[in-house]
Amino acid sequence: MTLLLGLPSSGKTTLLLALSGKLDPSLKVSGKVSYNGHEMNEFVPQRTAAYISQHDVHIGEMTVRETLTFSARCQGVGSRYDLLSELSRREKEAKIKPDVDIDVYMKATATGGHEASLVTDYVLKILGLDICADTIVGNEMLRGISGGQRKRVTTGEMLVGPTNALFMDEISTGLDSSTTFQIVNSLKQYVHILNGTALISLLQPAPETYELFDDIVLISDGEIVYQGPREHVLDFFEYVGFKCPERKAVADFLQEVTSKKDQEQYWARKEQPYRFITITEFVEAFQSFHVGRRMGDELATPFDKSLNHPAALTTNKYGISKKELLKANFSREYLLMKRNSFVYIFKLFQLTLVAIIEMTLFLRTKMHRESVYDGIVYSGALFLSVVMIMFNGMAEISMTIAKLPVYYKQRDNLFYPPWACAIPNWILKIPLSLLEVADWIILTYYVIGYDPNVCRFLKQYLVLFLTSQMASSLFRAIAAIGRNLIVANTFGSVALLAFFVLGGFVLSRKDINDGWIWGFWISPMMYAQNAIMVNEFLGDSWNKVMFTPNSNKTLGVRSLEARGFFTKAYCHVYVFSFGAAFEKQQATIIDESEGKTSNGIAQEVQLPRIESSTRVSTSSNSSNNGKKKGMVLPFEPHSITFDQIVYSVDMPQYSSSKNNPKSSNFNWQEMKNQGVVEDRLVLLKGVSGAFRPGVLTALMGVSEAGKTTLMDVLAGRKTSGYIDGSIKISGYSKKQETFARISGYCEQTDIHSPHVTVYESLLYSA
Repeated sequence: MTLLLGLPSSGKTTLLLALSGKLDPSLKVSGKVSYNGHEMNEFVPQRTAAYISQHDVHIGEMTVRETLTFSARCQGVGSRYDLLSELSRREKEAKIKPDVDIDVYMKATATGGHEASLVTDYVLKILGLDICADTIVGNEMLRGISGGQRKRVTTGEMLVGPTNALFMDEISTGLDSSTTFQIVNSLKQYVHILNGTALISLLQPAPETYELFDDIVLISDGEIVYQGPREHVLDFFEYVGFKCPERKAVADFLQEVTSKKDQEQYWARKEQPYRFITITEFVEAFQSFHVGRRMGDELATPFDKSLNHPAALTTNKYGISKKELLKANFSREYLLMKRNSFVYIFKLFQLTLVAIIEMTLFLRTKMHRESVYDGIVYSGALFLSVVMIMFNGMAEISMTIAKLPVYYKQRDNLFYPPWACAIPNWILKIPLSLLEVADWIILTYYVIGYDPNVCRFLKQYLVLFLTSQMASSLFRAIAAIGRNLIVANTFGSVALLAFFVLGGFVLSRKDINDGWIWGFWISPMMYAQNAIMVNEFLGDSWNKVMFTPNSNKTLGVRSLEARGFFTKAYCHVYVFSFGAAFEKQQATIIDESEGKTSNGIAQEVQLPRIESSTRVSTSSNSSNNGKKKGMVLPFEPHSITFDQIVYSVDMPQYSSSKNNPKSSNFNWQEMKNQGVVEDRLVLLKGVSGAFRPGVLTALMGVSEAGKTTLMDVLAGRKTSGYIDGSIKISGYSKKQETFARISGYCEQTDIHSPHVTVYESLLYSA
């Protein structure tokens, strides 16, 4: 159990990535990393070791339990089954009868079904996530669990797997010290009992948490200053000449003693003048220290590979069979489709609306078949059908990009191969395409007056269905190539324009320049356009022969020739195998105590001024020898008071346990049957307070205490729920429009434009 300490930018993340085999392959790397004497090309490091990132990347629509269950299903039980078999064999040889409860638990973890693993419930309990197990994870735009809980989900996602080497990067961000202690303590038991390995990076661990670790690795400027037992780390720095004060946290001392600005205060050799000790000098001193010498001797001795158990290092690329991987991805994709059902319902509504418009534009009573001009009108109606079906697939861009970060993370961790994610995405969209095309063609086909032959009807249905599938696959491919919503939308728009221009309708085939004819042949819209035109104009309705001096072609053939379409029916199979911002309404503030006087005028609340804030102008004017230093910014101090703030949200009206009988979440309807009559869940229970000018206030509390909720309410960021109580700015009732101009809210989630520098971001904000 090793603690990795170091200041920001010291190289902690890079070291963890290197040890877990997840460094960017484009980087130039020298040196060697071995597990039990085996180099990384002899096994699969991504399946043997788990790297837990400091970034929380999850699908916001999935609940905590669903996220961990999917991770457990993909990773499988690994070597647990082999180890259990070996254990059973040794127990029989030694005639040991195992404890019944422990035996049942171990068999459940090693051979249990993938649908509901006992390991998932165990990890939920360890990480304290059982209270929010059936709450959606959420993201920047979707309210879900708290930031601290999301950080624990990131940890739990890898803990449910069978890996025995854990590399954890800043897992305590957003967690209170008590929760961090509990998690690290659980990991300590996990590592010691199962004989695993854990290297955990923490920024400022509490002394109680620090004491849980066996070894310490201190890194600075890309070099390891100390690596060895926790008990000897202070002895090493005293050996160099630095002493940790008695009441100073050791972890803070270790990080500050290598810093140029903080090092001097810990100098212990008062008889010698202090000078800055560089990182290189620390490294050289460690090599001569007894811990460093012993470690050098250990590293010089090759590892005896015969001591390595065959099940210790994983050689299989994926944890379960291809069939099970497909089943897991199918179930997740189906779940996400249900959660995003509004998108598909809206797309269907959109198609229906445009179909009604097309029906009125091309009404059957006005659609004649007397001349080539009439054929051109029909071709316009058919073109609109193809365009609408293609445009309907553009929603795939945003939906795919939202899932891409999670896909890349899970692919790199070898949860599943790319095809296992792409195939369910394609197959499960087939019924939706069938439904959307059926909605369109049933409404328009006979109302517009296309050829009444049933075979022609079914052929048009097939063409539009294939077009829908092609469009969905095309836009998914564009999203995967662009990887960014703006870039992908730009690519998508350009692709559609190119397909329209070169598709054979805007410009007929005979009018396209020879230099661009290749664009005509690669345009998927051209094939759809020709197929639907040929299907209509070669029908019996257009079989009227038009005699001319040179030929006696039918009206349908002449209509096709007029627009440069093919005049014969070919069978083309074209399949692409490619794996509105609303203004937010503020929550209504129900102010029961408006703080008004009897005549209705708002009564100002006077708060005592802090002396330091009133002296600013005075001290700036008085200076030695009449010289002024610094500057005075025009600033009007404000006081904020909030009285009896109660924030509540509506109780869920249903429980997800109806869809998942095995889940153990609360069922609010059942609670009501047991006598719970409240319709709202209260999150802030009558909090009051004041913020005064010149006073720096710390808002503290354990994870899920309501810190973010309180700040959201005070900042006016809540877009739903109910707020009771009063919020006043310098005695006046808060108005969100003006308050937003005098306040700044630094949220927990970091949302920035990724393509600008730090300086450009600050300059734009200024």
